[in-house]
Amino acid sequence: MPAVEPDLPPAGDVAGAPSPLALALGHAGLLPFVAGAALVWLVQGEALPFAAQALSAYAALIVSFLGGIHWGLALRQPKPAVPLLAWGVAPSLLAWAAVMMPASSGLVLSGALLLLCWAVDRVLYRREGVSAWLTLRFRLSAVAAASCFIAAAGI
Repeated sequence: MPAVEPDLPPAGDVAGAPSPLALALGHAGLLPFVAGAALVWLVQGEALPFAAQALSAYAALIVSFLGGIHWGLALRQPKPAVPLLAWGVAPSLLAWAAVMMPASSGLVLSGALLLLCWAVDRVLYRREGVSAWLTLRFRLSAVAAASCFIAAAGI
């Protein structure tokens, strides 16, 4: 039986601009960030650590998700690129460290990781033909990171 060649994407952007559904879901994903940052500033007493930890955990989940995208991109290739695989794991490991820290410092690390993920994606998305998503990724990352930093300042 002859070997079957995988369908490889053509050169250039293989993914068009985000669909309206992707835009809506991406923006909906900001709700826990914005609400979490607001709650940190609004609640007191026993509720404060819960609000801070909830935001810290959500930030770590999103950072891990952003790394996982690179594994998805690598799976499209017959021989996955090492940078995609390595970067796919790094955000999860760093996010785990952030969630294990006190929320006041873990949120700062998570905010920095969100910005670092965008900076890496700015390079790798172009290489992988999905640069049409960079504008949305920047907007989402900026609001998410700002939420983490604002919350950290309120703890």
